[in-house]
Amino acid sequence: MNNIANTPISVLDPSPIIEGGSPEISLKNTLDLAKKAEQWGYKRFWLAEHHNWVGMASSASPIVIGRVASVTEKMRVGSGALLLSHYSPLSVAEQFGTLETLFPGRIDLGLGRAPGTDRYTANVLRQRVAGEPEFPERLQELIAYLYGSGTTMRNGSHVFHAIPGEKTEVPIWLLGSSLYSAELAGMLGLPFSFAGHFAPGNMMEAIKVYRDNFRPSEFLQSPYVLLAVQVVAADDKQEAQRLATSMYQKFLLLTQGKPAPIQPPVENMDRLWSANERKSVEEQLFTSIIGDPAGVKQQLQEIIVKTGANEIMAHTEIFDHQARLRSYEILAQSIQR
Repeated sequence: MNNIANTPISVLDPSPIIEGGSPEISLKNTLDLAKKAEQWGYKRFWLAEHHNWVGMASSASPIVIGRVASVTEKMRVGSGALLLSHYSPLSVAEQFGTLETLFPGRIDLGLGRAPGTDRYTANVLRQRVAGEPEFPERLQELIAYLYGSGTTMRNGSHVFHAIPGEKTEVPIWLLGSSLYSAELAGMLGLPFSFAGHFAPGNMMEAIKVYRDNFRPSEFLQSPYVLLAVQVVAADDKQEAQRLATSMYQKFLLLTQGKPAPIQPPVENMDRLWSANERKSVEEQLFTSIIGDPAGVKQQLQEIIVKTGANEIMAHTEIFDHQARLRSYEILAQSIQR
């Protein structure tokens, strides 16, 4: 049985933009967090991809991944997730092949199927054309570039190679919040990351589907589940609850159709949400780990035992950067004690 002592922890960072802040400040904070996360023993540091979103600065995630890798030495750095539906597999293979060439043995390619934004922005990004391949076909083409010798046009008239990228074997992950991604990851023998930080309703079923459908492959011999969860830690339980109100406000505003930068914490959420809104937000956040060092350790152990997760990835959006750093430090210490 998995337990807290042998479970690696990692970071999922969207370079959050706070109210009154800027993308420049957010990206600088990402680099600061990455350097400290490596010192604290985090296994990997993934950047989230979102578009047309006022609260996140990591939209061009491959560029940020390269910058993060350049200021760290050993920690793995990757995408959580790169939205493959928006890009050609060849361009993705070239980008991540280049990253792997520059930072050998340190790059992860986490892939997502969802658009990661509203449908209007998705259409602008994709510029869809008739006969465009669906996600599984794109994924197989990408694998051919990174693990094989390229791919050939259907009539055999031309071969395409990813240079750099070919045979770099960048580790590929499937990320998702649905049973579809879980099943596909299992069938292909890929590691699977579940988005428990915003869609925990399907968590247990998705993990089960993944494990039930898992087939050993050239990528992986046994199932590997990375579980993303919200974490807000502070030295005092009441302070952790106060800091977490920024997270609650983010999801409340999303529920209201008003995405916004990360808001300052408040003393009382009841002044901001209705009973129904509170229920909706709490349903999206029931796996969140919030508390002081002892409480965080206990909650972390409980979710590891419940899910059997092989690795935990913390997603922490706190208004104050220093408080955010302290939250990640407390989480790291909870594993080490």
